[in-house]
Amino acid sequence: MRHATSRELFAYWNRIRGSDAAPRRTDIEPGDIRRVLPDTFILEVIAAGNQRVRLAGTRMCSLYGREIKGGNFLDLWSPEHRITVAGAAERVVEDATGVVLEAELVSMRGRSVSCEFLLLPLRHGVGTHDRILGSCAVHRRPYWFGTDPIARQSVGAVQLIGPGRHPAASDGNRFVTLPPSFLLAGGRRHGHLYVVDGGKS
Repeated sequence: MRHATSRELFAYWNRIRGSDAAPRRTDIEPGDIRRVLPDTFILEVIAAGNQRVRLAGTRMCSLYGREIKGGNFLDLWSPEHRITVAGAAERVVEDATGVVLEAELVSMRGRSVSCEFLLLPLRHGVGTHDRILGSCAVHRRPYWFGTDPIARQSVGAVQLIGPGRHPAASDGNRFVTLPPSFLLAGGRRHGHLYVVDGGKS
């Protein structure tokens, strides 16, 4: 994670989860993350192609020039990248692991800006992780922020956070950076390894 917003949200999530794989949705206290709240969002993963935005911070909505609450998170992405984002969200909810997406955002006037998306699992109900706590932070806020809405965005790299996370260990958070094709190829976790099917039979 390169952005301070991502690191702050991850540290908060890591702290409140304690020894659990993920905190509960009800554990989130907006006042505790007031500095990054405008860049924060919560998703409900209803199906592989439907990730409903339940909450979205004001700065994130300004980036797109509209209220995105209630929409499908996948609709923010270019069609050819939606399957990658859907695969990343699947890793979050199924493996209870964090994901960082490095993305390139392009405005309606063709201006571009790089952005870091953080996706973290939340427990909702009994034994399910169908909620995602996330943040959306541009690396350099452009002068045209809020006046030239983002029209499309693409994934540049995928970073998986885990396994081996432990809130008390300073070096216990392991980061594995993978190309987006990892998710398209059906990559999956097996113990402490990430496996892509294929190769010689």
